[in-house]
Amino acid sequence: MSLPLEGLSAVVTGAGRGLGRAEALELARLGAAVVVNDYGQPGRDGSGEASAAPAEAVAAEIRAAGGRAVAHTGDVADFAEARDLVELAVAEFGKLDVLVNNAGILRDRMVFSMAEDEWDAVIRVHLKGHFNTTRFAAAHWRARAKAGDGTVYGRIVNTSSEAFLAGSAGQPNYAAAKGGIVGLTTSTAFALAKYGVTANAICPRARTRMTQDVFAGLEPPDEGLDPLAPEHVAPLVGYLASPAAALVNGQLLVVHGGVVAIIERPRVQARFDTKQGAFSYDELDALLTPHYAQRPKGDAFAAVEVLALKHA
Repeated sequence: MSLPLEGLSAVVTGAGRGLGRAEALELARLGAAVVVNDYGQPGRDGSGEASAAPAEAVAAEIRAAGGRAVAHTGDVADFAEARDLVELAVAEFGKLDVLVNNAGILRDRMVFSMAEDEWDAVIRVHLKGHFNTTRFAAAHWRARAKAGDGTVYGRIVNTSSEAFLAGSAGQPNYAAAKGGIVGLTTSTAFALAKYGVTANAICPRARTRMTQDVFAGLEPPDEGLDPLAPEHVAPLVGYLASPAAALVNGQLLVVHGGVVAIIERPRVQARFDTKQGAFSYDELDALLTPHYAQRPKGDAFAAVEVLALKHA
């Protein structure tokens, strides 16, 4: 019996540790040949010397289990190195079929204290990094489609966050980047659908270097799999990368231990129409002020906040 991803090749960024490592191992377990990308800096804020060791270790782990894998240690936020990453997948495995964007860093600060470089660094790694790899993967798939019958097999799985959905007071850079990733994902989904490519985003909740502060005090259980283990997230990535998910496109899914929640697109909550040619200040005051006065504070995001904080 063939494996779901047999014959396919994948790139996973930020795959030397945490979520990316679990995702790379899962894709390999399902039959994919994997390019394991990780820049290898030890600090979760992107500090320290880059190292090939994390990516090489995961690639070696995949090969030891009988799979196919190579390491790539470039910085995906660098346009040229992202191109090299996609080209490596094509050179090693003949083509690229799956792109999983996971690489990221944190530089948390309240918005009134954040330095310019703290904003720029997080936007660069998360949002630009997702764009860079997507740009070159999309060009690869489009060229292949035009050279053939017009369609190819392509899957993109991007990594957003509930920080974008519910807000995160000390992470304006991170929340903005993760919101941008959702916009990038839906735009890409529409642009590439005609070629047979899908693009989806996940909001994972897992215990990693990136979330050690978020889940401080929530210790793993003494027995059984930690509900916050990255291994709870990886199967959804494997599914979205597979042929079975051909109808899933432009979607945002929250995933954590034993739960997958599909997030709806925003809907109109209330509508007000002017009774004259254009709204005046007085008319808006008469309509909007009572509307918000009768609602609990923050109620617009209440459902998302409950989802985000349920296990926090």
